[in-house]
Amino acid sequence: MPIADALLMEIDQEGKTTQRLLERIPEDKLSWKPHAKSYSLGQLSLHIAAGTGNLAKAAAQDSFELPNFQQGEAKSRKELLDTFSQSLATAKQTIASMDDARMMGLWTMTRNGQPVMSIPRAAFIRSIMLNHVYHHRGQLSVYLRLLDVPVPSIYGPSADENPFA
Repeated sequence: MPIADALLMEIDQEGKTTQRLLERIPEDKLSWKPHAKSYSLGQLSLHIAAGTGNLAKAAAQDSFELPNFQQGEAKSRKELLDTFSQSLATAKQTIASMDDARMMGLWTMTRNGQPVMSIPRAAFIRSIMLNHVYHHRGQLSVYLRLLDVPVPSIYGPSADENPFA
């Protein structure tokens, strides 16, 4: 099986879970933060919604200059869901265009022109594009719990939802 096909199956499966979380974002709490050092709910949600597509675009390049990143804040649930839909489509199209040779090719991240990381493209996609989003998705589930929003099942039952019952 080509590397891209395996990644695309995961993107489809995990996208469903991310969608369920984003659908539960309370619009009246987008500026809420659990701590002064934390992203707001709207910032974290938008970071998740846009992340897969943005990181896929970075993976398509041979070298990527790490930008000075400022995270915007979503203004509505619709913005989050529309952003996520476009992000997922971009990621799937980008990943599908890569053969195994491209996947195993060296990908480099730079900061101020200096290499920060050089790894096979497939490793970047796995560790940064996918795992990075899952990490933030876990944070988002905690935000929802703290806001008393029912948390969907992610990899098994939550206290609010049991897909196996």
